[in-house]
Amino acid sequence: MAKSIHQEVRFKANPDQVYAALTDAETFAAATGAPAEIAQEAGGEVSLFGGQIAARNIELVPGKRVVQAWRAGNWEEGLYSVARFELKSEGDATKLVFDHTGYPDEGHDMLEGGWHKMYWEHHDKHFG
Repeated sequence: MAKSIHQEVRFKANPDQVYAALTDAETFAAATGAPAEIAQEAGGEVSLFGGQIAARNIELVPGKRVVQAWRAGNWEEGLYSVARFELKSEGDATKLVFDHTGYPDEGHDMLEGGWHKMYWEHHDKHFG
């Protein structure tokens, strides 16, 4: 059975702010300290962490959802996984429900820890 990652995190920000941190290159770079190029439309290309991650936006629903075909630069050519970010308002915070499927099994541990280290911890500090 294929492995998957399910994570839930909360940020001290509203859903629009969290959405911007995932879909706006300047905001993503400010949060993570890493270069980013992020298209603002479905079908648009995404390059994160100086090209280490390549993605394509599948679905963008402002303040609610981001779905991307996502791949690490060292994966076999043409291999993409699906990364889904669901945003839900919870008072003065946002609950982000994240699911990642379709990645190579051998990448599971690195990815599971990587989302925390490279995304959630940085974004949590950014929203402070």
